[in-house]
Formats: sequence, C-alpha cells, structure tokens
Amino acid sequence: MQEPLTGGVVTVSPPARERPVTSRSAVTGRTEDGADLPVASPARVGIRKVVLYRETVLSESGREPARPSERATVAAVIANPWVGTGPTTDLSPEVAVIAPVLARLLTDRLIEALGGADQIEAFGKAAVVGTAGEIEHAGALIHTPYFGNLMRDFLGGESIICFADTRAEAGEALVVPMWHKTQAATRSHYQTITARVSDAPRADEVVVIAAASTGPRPHPRIGDRTTDPVITAESLGAR
Repeated sequence: MQEPLTGGVVTVSPPARERPVTSRSAVTGRTEDGADLPVASPARVGIRKVVLYRETVLSESGREPARPSERATVAAVIANPWVGTGPTTDLSPEVAVIAPVLARLLTDRLIEALGGADQIEAFGKAAVVGTAGEIEHAGALIHTPYFGNLMRDFLGGESIICFADTRAEAGEALVVPMWHKTQAATRSHYQTITARVSDAPRADEVVVIAAASTGPRPHPRIGDRTTDPVITAESLGAR
C-alpha cells in the first residue's frame, strides 16, 4: 500500500534573490568551548523542497507478512553549488557546510515518519544530480563523513550505508538499496525502495535521499550470511 503522509510535500523556499550560503564562517557559530556549531537553516543552504514518501507492505503473494514493515524516503531538492565549476574544483568547503544540514533534516523526517529511530532497522542513501552537474557532485553530498557518519549516528546505526547515485533529468525514479543498520550481514533486510521527485532535479539541482525501513522483506527465507555454508567455485566443481 502506498501511503503519502498528510502534508507529505513541504516546500522550503530560500530568501528571494539570495544565493545559497556555502561559507563555513557564514553558517556556523561557536559553542562555549570554541567548537563549531552548525546553525544554517535548510533554506539558507539552497534547499527548494523536501518530499516525504511512506509505504506499508500489507500483503505479499496473498499473505500478510509476519512482520509488516513500513518504509520511507525523504528527498531534499537542493541547488547544486558547483554548477559551472571545473572537474578539478575542490568540493570539500561546500560539503562541510551543506551535508550536515541535509543529514539532520532528512533523518529527522525519517524518524518522525517511522515512529522513532529505535523503530528503524534498515537504511540507505542516494543522490541524483541534474544534467548540468557532475556525478561527483551527487556523490559529494552523501559519501563523506559530513553526511554518512551523521546519518548513521542520528538513526542509531553501525553499518556502512549502502547507496545509489546517478545523473538524470527531472522526474526520473531511482531505486535506493537498504540493509540492516547494525548487522549488514542480515540478508532478510536486503531491500529497496523507489524514490522520485516529479519536478527535480532541474539541471542545476541535486536531489539527496535518505531511506529507511522498520523491518525485513516480506516472507524472508533465503538464509543469512552468518550461517551460510562455504560456497566457492571449487566446492561446486565449477573450475
């Protein structure tokens, strides 16, 4: 069953005629001990809208799953700060400013949609860059500690977060893979969810996606990596 949340699409518009903030000094404050404290708002870093999608699997092959799971994606549509720059441009200054804001925003929405971080068992991440950008621009916003480590912390995970990234025109769907947030070898939680924003990414935008599930696939029964027998080409006589 596909179930959009009430008010599931939230548009956050940046101030008129104002460019997204990409300077660390402009978006961070200081704690009493002198540490950087992010204070940038989503609008200030160029986020145009946030789209939340949630689904509940009630039946598979005519039978209710033993553990019906809810799955969700949250997608942020953001202005690409690197459009027009060359392939040798250092992406790290903007990453350090923008990625933590995205990690906080997207995980907060996932936690709210799925009933708490303790309810989330699997997670994944993805990014889609518009046609005027590089594929590296998509990767930059999800593959560094400024996003991945924070997403893992906020959702109570330990596993490496599986991912997908691509370049596409507005409205293209992307399949986001997920696995267990603390036990990546748990095969029952290998699953996917499809994310799509109808009007994004525009050529000069990036869509950044966080995904999560509250349980396994319906009717999982193909074993587990921790209990599999040792299978090699030699053991099967395939050499």
